[in-house]
Amino acid sequence: MNQIRKGRRPQRRPPNSRTSPTNQQRSNGSGNAKRNYERYVELAREATVRGDDVEMQNCYQYAEHYFRTMNGGE
Repeated sequence: MNQIRKGRRPQRRPPNSRTSPTNQQRSNGSGNAKRNYERYVELAREATVRGDDVEMQNCYQYAEHYFRTMNGGE
């Protein structure tokens, strides 16, 4: 049976020590999208050299996603 604590308040969590988003540099993420696009294109080229057509197509699909993200298509 649960015992009820009389006169005791639940413990509060300590304040979050992270910096607030207003103090951080804001970015639209296009730098990460470009980096990921280039990464997946390179992985697709490597898969082509290995002859792995399924992996090549998979990587090109990811590259296309990041390409569209960079250009505001999504």
